Amino acid sequence: MLEKEIEKILMAEVKKLGGRAYKWVSPGNDGVPDRIVIFPDRAPIFVELKADNGKLSALQKVQIDRLKSLGQYVEVVKGIDGLSQFFQDNGYEEVSKSLDCRYEL
Repeated sequence: MLEKEIEKILMAEVKKLGGRAYKWVSPGNDGVPDRIVIFPDRAPIFVELKADNGKLSALQKVQIDRLKSLGQYVEVVKGIDGLSQFFQDNGYEEVSKSLDCRYEL
């Protein structure tokens, strides 16, 4: 599955939960994570999305490390399986199960 497809699913599922998945574009700061996910009543999560075979660039690793050193929560989500795990890890087991069923994981 392509990264842009995973991104669309992330946005749709977060929206269903009453949250937002803002696209992060930061001029002069290439390599920042793709999305800032905000679930209701929770701290933001910076999310870098990758296809199953995608790899972080050196610049992405630097940006992720910078955010983490500032005490921010950053997750790298690889493939639809990783997206299912992201929802499970954040307490949304029903979304995870739904993705598992829909995509035969």
